Amino acid sequence: MASHFDVKRQWGFATIAMICFFLLYLPIVTLVIFAFNAGSSLAVWEGLSFKWFVAAWNNSAVQEAALRSLIIAGFAATIATAAATMAALATTRTEPYRGLTFKYAFINQPLMVPEIVTAVALLIVFARLKDWTGYSGLAYLIAAHTAFCIPFAYLPIRARLESMDLTLERAAADLYATPWNAFRRVTLPLLWPGILAGFMLAFVISLDDVVITEFVKSGGQDTLPTYMLGQLRRVITPEMNAISTVFLAISVMIVTLFFFISRKKA
Repeated sequence: MASHFDVKRQWGFATIAMICFFLLYLPIVTLVIFAFNAGSSLAVWEGLSFKWFVAAWNNSAVQEAALRSLIIAGFAATIATAAATMAALATTRTEPYRGLTFKYAFINQPLMVPEIVTAVALLIVFARLKDWTGYSGLAYLIAAHTAFCIPFAYLPIRARLESMDLTLERAAADLYATPWNAFRRVTLPLLWPGILAGFMLAFVISLDDVVITEFVKSGGQDTLPTYMLGQLRRVITPEMNAISTVFLAISVMIVTLFFFISRKKA
């Protein structure tokens, strides 16, 4: 009888995994450590200090870019989550039919297409719109981020719906609840953790985005990631490390919350 194959027990697997994790996380750990460096060197430790965090906090350009990032991410995540919720309801609370698989693929298309392709396409469309309307505000960035974030919000919401028991909604219908009342009093309370998880995932994706933002933004519309990219092209200081450390901490907290919320069972 053939022995059971277990990849975790293969010779060298643990060693290779540890090397991969070491190479992956060593640069991040180094960045975080040197964010607390008292000197301006990125290679020589000169003592512990929080001065670079203070410098970043008092930097008006960083404040402006951070506020812009939060505004764009907040609007984009809210709109994307609302659209994803409606799409998830339409594709799960129905009998299977021809074309449903195509709709799944269409909704998740931004995940399958390289981000640079999406960015170039949005650049072409929005450049024409800016030329026609003469408007070049943040609405284009919000629209671009929303389109890109919809599938990220859709996945946890759809997963939540698929795990929910339909008998509760059917029971509400049997008790003469209208579709809206059944949704508001039964479906929505059970779906809420999935909606919140989708919102947080969309928010952090929008907050961290560089490629689409770099192509779509107009002059003076830097978000925090694109501001950091511009600074790194000029000079690298521990101030960038401090900003990156804060960004990393925020992202980790949001993703951790997303993980625990998405684990809640219906």
